[in-house]
Amino acid sequence: MAHAKGTFDVKITPQAPQEGVGDPSVGRMAIAKHFHGEMQARGQGQMLAVGTAVDGSAGYVAMERVQGSVHGRHGSFALQHSGTMHRGTPQLSVTIVPDSGTDGLAGISGQLSISIANGVHSYDLEYMLPDVP
Repeated sequence: MAHAKGTFDVKITPQAPQEGVGDPSVGRMAIAKHFHGEMQARGQGQMLAVGTAVDGSAGYVAMERVQGSVHGRHGSFALQHSGTMHRGTPQLSVTIVPDSGTDGLAGISGQLSISIANGVHSYDLEYMLPDVP
């Protein structure tokens, strides 16, 4: 497995509830990211989130399309997020959607880990790509 590491900026914008679309207590947000470092890309997606009456407990799911380059190979791929917070303890899984890679990133597989320290978001994309013919 190869690794692409760096930082990213993220903007999360709450979206208004839509009449007839799900339960209004499920929050819907637009995600916009800019990845720096060994992955030069932009990500756009949507998140659904639910908070609870217990402080520090919540859950979210999201789908995101990433467009740009990973170690100089250009294309796009999709990420599937699933996260929970249980009384302040986080658990997060971000996986590359199988067969979602395009162009130079066709066939990409793997996962993305995220860390936040001192307000800075960092990523580690652990991935595999087929050999270039």
